[in-house]
Amino acid sequence: MRKYTFKAYKKYICAIMAAVFVLSSGSTAFATTSKELKEQQKELEKEKKSLEKQQDAIESEQQQSQSGLDNANRDISNIQGEQTEIQEGIDAANEELTGLLTSIDLIQSDIEDTQVKIEKTQQEYDEAKSQEETLYDAMKKRIKFMYEKGEFSYAELLLQAQSVGDMLNKAGYAEELYDYDRTKLSEFVAVKEAAQQYGEELEEAKSELETSQYELKEEQAYVETVIDQYKKQYANFDVQLAKARQNAAVYSEQLKQQTSQIRDLQAKIDAKDAEVKKTKKAADEAASKEAEEARKKKEAEEAAKKKAQEELAKNTATDDDDEDDDDDDAGQSSASTASSEAPSAQASNTVPAPAGSASGQNIANYACQFVGNPYVPGGTSLTNGADCSGFVYAVYKAFGITVPRTSYSQATYGREVSYQNAQAGDVIYYGGHVGIYLGGGRIVHASTARTGIKYENATYRTILTIRRFVG
Repeated sequence: MRKYTFKAYKKYICAIMAAVFVLSSGSTAFATTSKELKEQQKELEKEKKSLEKQQDAIESEQQQSQSGLDNANRDISNIQGEQTEIQEGIDAANEELTGLLTSIDLIQSDIEDTQVKIEKTQQEYDEAKSQEETLYDAMKKRIKFMYEKGEFSYAELLLQAQSVGDMLNKAGYAEELYDYDRTKLSEFVAVKEAAQQYGEELEEAKSELETSQYELKEEQAYVETVIDQYKKQYANFDVQLAKARQNAAVYSEQLKQQTSQIRDLQAKIDAKDAEVKKTKKAADEAASKEAEEARKKKEAEEAAKKKAQEELAKNTATDDDDEDDDDDDAGQSSASTASSEAPSAQASNTVPAPAGSASGQNIANYACQFVGNPYVPGGTSLTNGADCSGFVYAVYKAFGITVPRTSYSQATYGREVSYQNAQAGDVIYYGGHVGIYLGGGRIVHASTARTGIKYENATYRTILTIRRFVG
């Protein structure tokens, strides 16, 4: 509907009245009486009122239309706002689910790797045990044979010799028997130790598998809760869930590759560090040897000088005072040498960080004091037992810092940093598992029920994210 203003309507009415007046004048050209003119006036007033009513109706319609338009615009704006909020919510849900599903994928992958490790270690353990039993049976037969033949000892065998030649022959034979027995014993000890080591690795792998399964169960339960919540909010959430699963699969592979690259780089860094330490040790030893040779040379020179002074003192009585001075100088030199050789005492004890000094390094140092304490699922005690996230939670709590309790919540807390920029005190999230970074490619974490709180290489599992809670 076209919009008219009151001023335009006024002009429009005036024009109509003028036209009516002209027409009336034309049609009543001969109506000049006052009565006729009054009748014309009445007719014009009626027409004017009619037009005014039409004007009011149009303005009312205009107001209604404008109000409807305003309402429509508000509705559109509200709908657009709701759509934006919904889309933002869907994006946030998709991002959260992608992270959680990636975490689950990584845990499942770690479980599969651990199962393969268990199978391989079990096979190696069985082979070592079989070899151990074979060698043990052979040793028992050897001992039984020696007992039945009366070969109680090699010394007794030598005492039975009838002559020197016979003794030499028996000694050679005894040596061969000794070497044989010693070799077999060494083989048995080596195999037994290998079997024991495989057994320990097997038990540790089984404990790690059990812990990973516990972490997977916790993570899956939380994911199911999140999925149910979002399904109630968004009608087409199944499509978003499928998309999140696809993204999670892609991210999992990328993270595995990145962690593998980081692990390789860390190994090169460690090798280079070992090389540097080896070179430094060799340089220190060479410097120490040179210093020792210089010290001995100086002592020899001082001894020769002292001897010459003593010889001179015998021939010259007036040199007694000089001899005493030289002896004093020699004593001072010897004391100085002894002082320079004395190692400096350096106290090295770890003191818990005081309240308020919540730096990353202090947090890492504090966490290390609990290595060896037990792992307890659901626990938060640094002394009586904690799980991985409970350990992180308790360590930070000791500094007056409250962080989320669960590993999947800690994975989104604080701010993310790269592995290259990771510092002591940062928290590494592996997907269902967390540890406190110590620097130098090492972490401290509540590992498994068998190993408890312990040190570990930072890249022992696929890294999902690294979070910084302080600084």
